[in-house]
Amino acid sequence: MNTRWTDLYDACAGRLVARREFVTGAVDLVGGAAVVAALVPAITAQADIVPKDDPRLHTEWIRYSAPAGEMRAYLARQKEEKKRPAVVVIHENRGLTPHIQDVARRMALEGFLTLAPDALSPMGGTPEDTSQVPALIGKLDAETTARNFVAAVQYLKTHPLSTGKVGCTGFCWGGGMTNQVAVRSPDLLAAVPYYGMQPALQDVPKIKAALLLQYAGNDERINRGIPAFEEALKKAKVESKIYIYQGAQHAFNNDTNPDRYNKEAADLAWKRTIAFFKEKLQT
Repeated sequence: MNTRWTDLYDACAGRLVARREFVTGAVDLVGGAAVVAALVPAITAQADIVPKDDPRLHTEWIRYSAPAGEMRAYLARQKEEKKRPAVVVIHENRGLTPHIQDVARRMALEGFLTLAPDALSPMGGTPEDTSQVPALIGKLDAETTARNFVAAVQYLKTHPLSTGKVGCTGFCWGGGMTNQVAVRSPDLLAAVPYYGMQPALQDVPKIKAALLLQYAGNDERINRGIPAFEEALKKAKVESKIYIYQGAQHAFNNDTNPDRYNKEAADLAWKRTIAFFKEKLQT
């Protein structure tokens, strides 16, 4: 085996390099993102950016009440038991994957009480074979699902370790769902949908949260809805800011997807997300 490949693998497995650096280096060595995409799940299973056993964090699986019944969710926070602002993290159309759990831990390290619900809880939860998930999500009732996430906002608002100030972020399908939560939850203070489908224009005046909207430059299907959404937000006087990351593709934040991941865009979008939540939820 190529020595450079072996060194890169060992560094990733030993968490000397983050998964995203492994993906970039592996693409250079192997010569194709598709090949790396097939290898990454097995090789980087223990190479999360924030490890599951990070000593700075407390994580647990919890259940909360929602319109569809009990929802299973991944809760992450810093170990010190004190009140913190809270953030709901909504997964992509692949379900509550290890990647999204990792995103929740990243958010927790930034000082937020973080909850990542599993939208497929009513169907028994996200299966190991995530290729089945898009079809399963397609079977969910959209209105009930949105209200299941609104219930997550309420869960965090009243959590004993929460300040009561709650934000929401989501990716891809979860970005669109974040917009729906903003429409339905007057208690939500801040929302950061990543490349999410816009809500119905007639629903925009219902939004009370401040919005930070993150879009990929190369995302025609989603981006065609931006102009009308932006106009509706201005008309309704909803506080909002739009960023479009030129050259980036839909799902650019997902560092487990070498075909789509864009490190420069992901890092900048994350920096803006954290700054936005700190501004809106910590003051």
